[in-house]
Amino acid sequence: MEDRSAGFVGLGLMGKPMAANLLRSGWDLTLWNRSAGAVAALEQLGGRPAHDVADMRDLPVIVFMLPDLSFIEEAAAGLLKSWRASPPRAGTNVVVMSSVSPSGVQNFGLEVQRASQGNAAVLDAPVSGGTAGAADGTLAIMAGGADADFRRLEPFFGAMGTTVRHMGALGAGSLAKACNQLIVGTTTAALAEAAELAERSGMDVESLFEVLSGGLAASRVLDIVGPRLVRKDYTPSGPAKFMHKDLSFVLESARAAGAAVPMATAGVELYAELKRQGLGDQDLAVVRQAISQLSDAAADSAMKGTVSA
Repeated sequence: MEDRSAGFVGLGLMGKPMAANLLRSGWDLTLWNRSAGAVAALEQLGGRPAHDVADMRDLPVIVFMLPDLSFIEEAAAGLLKSWRASPPRAGTNVVVMSSVSPSGVQNFGLEVQRASQGNAAVLDAPVSGGTAGAADGTLAIMAGGADADFRRLEPFFGAMGTTVRHMGALGAGSLAKACNQLIVGTTTAALAEAAELAERSGMDVESLFEVLSGGLAASRVLDIVGPRLVRKDYTPSGPAKFMHKDLSFVLESARAAGAAVPMATAGVELYAELKRQGLGDQDLAVVRQAISQLSDAAADSAMKGTVSA
């Protein structure tokens, strides 16, 4: 890309370090966030604040990194209204880097196309790697959209991630992220179950995870989330409630494809229970506490049954 200017909307736990890496790589960023503090911090790196997302209407690339598609549609409303009145330059790209519904982002793509009179196109490019990957610029980025748009944006993505892949048409990136979350969410839950079972049986969980890491059960999830599960450290690096949302996208995609997803089905219910327990704003590792509370309830029920007998 000759024009290395872009807009970045959403400077939360992931968005802020991603935008910082773009600025350090020489990109000229215009920034918008609901709270001004994150924008002010990035101004020190050369970022420029926008009064409104619609102020980004003439930029060649506009990134959205907000919690879900409904937030993106709300933030983009003024932008699309501006484009309906006067379309942007041809070749403008709106990049959705949040975890969203594959079918939902396709519908959003049609809305952007209509509002821009065909001059703007959406790519979905969700990421994996957590806050550490966002800070280090080592994210995995899985993109969906037109091949030409992806090729043009590869250097842009390369400032934020080290594994960047074009997965197919619009929506393919979000489907790949849903598959990623299926593995991360159910693996974390399985590790949490193992931790609770081991501890309640008198076993040291840290020793268990050490031996598991030397065998077939080894994984990046065990390496990253395992220590949090051992320490019962649920300080949020990403709210656990989003896993329920992401696994719901797996079920949605499975229905469309006619695929059976028993693990995702069980995972959706477990993370729904986690939210019912009021744990959704804590780290994903808090699924151990959710399972612990389920275990306590099961033990109480068994005890009452024994007493009744």
